Amino acid sequence: MISRTAPFAGRPVHRVGYGAMQLERLHDRRDEAVALLRRAVELGVDHVDTAEFYGFGFVNRVIREALRPEDGVLVVTKVGAVPDPGGPLPLKVAQRPEQLRAAVEDNLRGLGVERLDVVNLRRLDTGPGLRAEGDQVVDVDDQLAVLTALRDEGKVGAIGLSSVTPDVLRRALPAGNACVQNAYSLVSRDDEDLLRLCTAEGVAWVPYFPLGGAFPGVPKVTDEPVVHAVAESLGVTPSQVGLAWLLHHAPNVLLIPGTADAAHLEANAAVAGIVLDAEALATLDAVRSRSNDVPLG
Repeated sequence: MISRTAPFAGRPVHRVGYGAMQLERLHDRRDEAVALLRRAVELGVDHVDTAEFYGFGFVNRVIREALRPEDGVLVVTKVGAVPDPGGPLPLKVAQRPEQLRAAVEDNLRGLGVERLDVVNLRRLDTGPGLRAEGDQVVDVDDQLAVLTALRDEGKVGAIGLSSVTPDVLRRALPAGNACVQNAYSLVSRDDEDLLRLCTAEGVAWVPYFPLGGAFPGVPKVTDEPVVHAVAESLGVTPSQVGLAWLLHHAPNVLLIPGTADAAHLEANAAVAGIVLDAEALATLDAVRSRSNDVPLG
């Protein structure tokens, strides 16, 4: 039986959290968004991933309204990009130290708190999507300097990293590192060495795009016939199998699947109770991994 909790930023959390980005889809149904987040708490979710640029501040405002101090939910936000309504994501890179500080302040205001539990620095060194260019190519030591200063000021509790390489993580470890968020799934395991490094160093591994398929050309876990076969044998969905494999794959994996649908939220929460036996794991482990580095056109 896999453990249902793992350490994160100095405390134990349930291994299945919630990625709040999908709340953007409920922009015109704010009450539904608040109710969905309350339901997540009822289901045992105690860590939520967000950013001030999700929904141009809408998601953080929903979190501010929905979560209560007594819920004990660890709120993880991120810096390194800002909204770009005309862009393909729509985001643009914001990697300079002064931009990181401004983004922390924006998140503090949006969430209505004096201290952010965890702030992830999205470096954009790897994975699908944006890349830093020109004056946005900033040394990680300069970025960590401003984030550790903010931590010393009491505005940041813990620091994490996103879209990084093993070398960047090694350089960041002396500053203290709570987690790494990289694109990773059963069908896209480029970062296996980085995952092993995180496991050895006690750093939480929080995969984004845990089912793949985020951009055209990125493989999808649910396209794999063996995933469907395992799902049918267990009476669960292929998506649940893909998420359950991640929990079985390493003890420091924490999931943040996102959804705007209550039934889907409940299905995601149930993943922690899915047991994959040795035969199922061997079958899934044999799935071929493909590259995550698919640039946007």
